[in-house]
Amino acid sequence: MTLEICVDSLESAKAAEEGGAQRVELCSALSEGGITPSAGLMRAVQESLSIPVYAMIRPRAGDFFYTQEEFRIMSSDIEQAKAIGVDGLVLGLLHKDGRVDVDRTRELVELARPLGVTFHRAIDWAPRLEDAIEDVIATGAERVLTSGGMQTAVQAMDRIAGMVARSGSRVRVMVCGRIRRDNIAEVAQKTGATEFHASLRRKTASPVTYRNPGLHLGDAAVDEFALYGVTAEDVRALGRALNDQPSSSAK
Repeated sequence: MTLEICVDSLESAKAAEEGGAQRVELCSALSEGGITPSAGLMRAVQESLSIPVYAMIRPRAGDFFYTQEEFRIMSSDIEQAKAIGVDGLVLGLLHKDGRVDVDRTRELVELARPLGVTFHRAIDWAPRLEDAIEDVIATGAERVLTSGGMQTAVQAMDRIAGMVARSGSRVRVMVCGRIRRDNIAEVAQKTGATEFHASLRRKTASPVTYRNPGLHLGDAAVDEFALYGVTAEDVRALGRALNDQPSSSAK
């Protein structure tokens, strides 16, 4: 069983490893679904961790239909990530109609080699997951991240089980979508998946004492003095819940 933790800071990455995660997905702007982290953050995390670090390659928030200019940015970011020495990449491209953009995704997968590539949750926006999983396989990606097209994995366990069965050994299916210690065992048992992805972010207050009440750098609804991070204790508890469930020894 493999547990991947999504992180957006060096502190959270260290906590994930301390808690027993087998891999981290490194992003920035997790509140927007994650975008490409800075070179400095990639380098700091890669140098500090002994477990694999997979960096997100996503030039902006929003949909997964990218212009040629954005595609060139993604290509450049891949080259930079390879030079830094991360262990793998996370990316995904769709057509306007939601189908997987096989050709351009395959081009990025080939550019990334010898690094492994996870096709991320863009697949959950595809109109037919049965077709989408075949398209992802055709790109050469080693893994696909999915919640079965639903908000949570628990809502889509039967569909995810179908994806696991259909893909076989051709691509690894990693399950996400509100994976927590009180449901991970059930999700593992009912889907047959062996890889799981969670963020586990907790909100903490900023230590900053002075705050300008008349200023917002982003949307007014966003609390700019809230910090979010991962704790080793939460990761450890999730790992125990996964590895102590019966199916881990039965499969």
